[in-house]
Amino acid sequence: MKIAITGATGRIGRAITIEALRQGHHVVTIDRVAPAEPEERPNCRFVQADIGDYEALVAAFRGCDALIHMAAIPAPIGYPDHVVHNNNVVGSYNALRAAVEVGIRRIVQASSVNAIGLSFSREGRFDYFPVDEEHPNHSEEPYSLSKWICEQQADSFARRYEDIRIASMRFHLVVDERAKASGVYSAVTREMSKHLWAYTLYDAAARACLLALEAPFTGHEVFYIVAPDTVLEIPTLELAQRFYPDVPIRGDLGGNRSFFSSAKAERLLGWRHDPS
Repeated sequence: MKIAITGATGRIGRAITIEALRQGHHVVTIDRVAPAEPEERPNCRFVQADIGDYEALVAAFRGCDALIHMAAIPAPIGYPDHVVHNNNVVGSYNALRAAVEVGIRRIVQASSVNAIGLSFSREGRFDYFPVDEEHPNHSEEPYSLSKWICEQQADSFARRYEDIRIASMRFHLVVDERAKASGVYSAVTREMSKHLWAYTLYDAAARACLLALEAPFTGHEVFYIVAPDTVLEIPTLELAQRFYPDVPIRGDLGGNRSFFSSAKAERLLGWRHDPS
C-alpha cells in the first residue's frame, strides 16, 4: 500500500512512518517542516507542504492508496485560541477533501481524548467510568472543540461517500515509555485528575493507525487508543472515589486499570496497546 502521512516529521508521524516501512508499505511523508536530514530511506519520499494549502495536499496525495493525517497543533498551550481552532479544523477538512479528490477512501486521522472536553477544561466532567466512545461531549475550549469538529467532519464525509472508511483516533499523551508519562502525570491533585492519569505509547499508536487502514468497516468510527493502565500505582477505584465520587462506575476499574476503555479498538481493529 502507498500511504500518505501528514505531520510526518512530528514524533507520532515518525513512529507511524517507521512502522509502515517495517510492514513493507510505500510512504509519502508530508510536513511543513523538512526533516533534519534528507530522506534517503527506500520506499519513502518527503513532500514539504502545509495543511492549510489545499492544492499542495492534492498534489502530495495523488497516487496514494491511503491517508494517515496526523498534522495538527497537538495541545493549545502557547497558541491563541483562534489559531488552535482554525489550524486543526481547516487542516482536517483540507486533508479529508484532498484525499477524496484523488480517490483515497481509506483514511485515519488524529483525534484526542480531549474531543469530549478533558485536560484543558476548567474542571473534569465525566458521566461515567470507564470513558468510551459513547460518552457525551462536554468540550468548552478551542482544542477540544477542534477535535470534536474534526470528527463531525468525518461523519459528514462518510454520509456523502458511501465507500469511504475513516478512523478518528483518540490518543492521550503519546510518549515512548510509560515512565515519561508518569513524570508528567505523577501528581495526585484535582488539577491532574482532569487528565485521568492516562497515556499512549508511540508504537501502540502507530500499530493502531495501520490496523485501522485495513479494518473491515465502512463509514466513520471513533476509537480510544489508550494504555490499559494509569501511570499511578494507586488503585483506580480509590482515585475515582477521591476525585469523582458521584460518577457512576460501569465497567472494570480494578487495580490500576485505565479510566478509558479501548475495547472498541480491540474488537474492530484487532488492536491491543500491549500486543503480548
